[in-house]
Amino acid sequence: MRKMTWFAGLVLSLVLTAGSTEAQAADASSGNVIHTGVYIDGIDVSGMTVAEAQTAIESYVQEMGTEPLTLNIGDNQLQTALGDLGLSCTNLEVIEEAAQLGKTGNIIQRYKDRKDLEHENKNYQLEWTLDSALVTEYVNAECTQFDQEAVDATLEKNGSSFEYVAGTEGLLLDVEGSVEAIVNYIENEWDYIEGSVDLPVEIDEPRGSEEELSRIQDELGTYTTSFKTSNSNRSANIARGAELINGTVLYPGDTFSAYEAVSPFTTANGYYMAGSYLNGETVDSMGGGICQVSTTLYNAVIRAELEVVERSGHSMPVSYVDPAADAAIAGTYKDLKFTNNTDSPVYIEAYTSNKTITFTIYGEETRDPDRTIAFTSTTVSTTPPTTQIVADAGQPIGYIVATNGNTGVVAELYKHVYVDGVEQEVTKVNKTTYRMFPRTITVGVAGDETLSNELQAAIATQDEALVNATLASCMERMQ
Repeated sequence: MRKMTWFAGLVLSLVLTAGSTEAQAADASSGNVIHTGVYIDGIDVSGMTVAEAQTAIESYVQEMGTEPLTLNIGDNQLQTALGDLGLSCTNLEVIEEAAQLGKTGNIIQRYKDRKDLEHENKNYQLEWTLDSALVTEYVNAECTQFDQEAVDATLEKNGSSFEYVAGTEGLLLDVEGSVEAIVNYIENEWDYIEGSVDLPVEIDEPRGSEEELSRIQDELGTYTTSFKTSNSNRSANIARGAELINGTVLYPGDTFSAYEAVSPFTTANGYYMAGSYLNGETVDSMGGGICQVSTTLYNAVIRAELEVVERSGHSMPVSYVDPAADAAIAGTYKDLKFTNNTDSPVYIEAYTSNKTITFTIYGEETRDPDRTIAFTSTTVSTTPPTTQIVADAGQPIGYIVATNGNTGVVAELYKHVYVDGVEQEVTKVNKTTYRMFPRTITVGVAGDETLSNELQAAIATQDEALVNATLASCMERMQ
C-alpha cells in the first residue's frame, strides 16, 4: 500500500511539474495580449492588447448604433437608429476580464483556463442600454405626432331645438410608458436582429353624453350690439368672428379664450383690413372690428353670470357699448377669457343679422326665477385732451393739420341684483381707465430760415394762439 501511495504522488508531481512548465512557457509567450479563442460579443479579440480591444469594441458599438429600431404606434410606424437614442454598453469592464483570462489565479487555474480555450472559445456578452433623456426627447418630438385627441360630443342648433352630435374617441401616446418600453426592450430583449417595439397608447374618451347635453335648454344670457355704420370689411370681420365662435360647447370647468377662438387674423382665415384703435387713432388693421365680437360676447357672459377670468378695456371708449362694458382683443396681451362655472355644459350661439351681432348662452337655469340682474355704467372722472403742437421740417410753412384727440375716462361697471323687482345687491364688476390722447397740431416749418426760426420759437411755447398768429405773419411776409 505504501508503494502505491508513493507511486501516485510521484505521478502527480510529474504532472504538476509538466503543467507548471507549460503554464510558465505560455505566460512568457502571451505577454500583454489576449489569448487565442477569446471573443467579446462575437468580436474576436485574440492577440489584441487591452487598448486594441477597447478600440475594436468602441468601433463595434458605433456600428451597432446604426441598427434600426421600429416603433409601432397604433397603426403608425416610425424607424430610428439606435445611436440616435444613445445606445451604449454598461459592462465595458469585460474587456479587462477578457485580457486577464488565463493570466490570473494560481498556476493550475491559469493552465486550466488556457486548456479550455483550446477546446472551446470564450465569448463575453456585452450589456446594452439607451440614454433615457434622448429617448424621452425623441418620443416627445416624433412619436406624439400621431396623437389624436378625442372630439367631444356637441350640439347643433336647428331653430329653437338642439340636435345631439356624438363625439369620437382619440388615441394618445403614453410617453412615460413608451420610454420605459423602449429602454427595457434594448436592455432585456434585443437580440441584434432588427428591433421592433409596440408603444403603449391610451384611448382618449370624448366628453358629453346625450343625457348630459340634453340639460342645455335655457337661455342664461344674451346681448346684441349694432354695427350699422361699419363698412363692408369691418362688417365681414364681425360676421367671421361670430361664425368662428358659434356652436361652442363648454363643459363644466372649461375656460374659453376669445383670442384663441377667432385668431389668426389673416386673409386665409377670412379676415379683411378694417379700422381699429392704435395710439388714440383709428387705423386699418387685419381683422379690424373683432373687438365688437368679444365685447358683445362679454356682455352675454356677465348676464349668464359665468366666471370672467380675463378682460381688458380698449384704449378709448367705443361707440357700441357704455364705458367699462367693452372687452378688447389685442395680440396675446389683451384677451377675453371666461370659465363655465356651472354644473352643466353651456352652448354659445352667435350670429349677425341686419348689421347687428348677437350672442346667446344656453345652459341649465338654476337661478331663482324671481331674481333678475341689470348692469349700469358710471363715469368716475374725465380728462379733456391737451393740445400738443409739433414742428414738421418735412412740410412747408403754411402746412397745418390737427387731430381731435380723445378725452380720458375712468368708468366703472356695476351689477344690480333684484328679487321680485326690489334691488338686493350692487357689486362693482370692473373699473376701466381709457387713456387721454392729446389733440395734435402738426405745423410745417420748411422754408425761409428767418420765418422758420420764428415759427419754431412760437411752437416751442405750445401756445396755440401765438402759433396761429406767427404762422399768419409768416404767410403774409411770404406773399
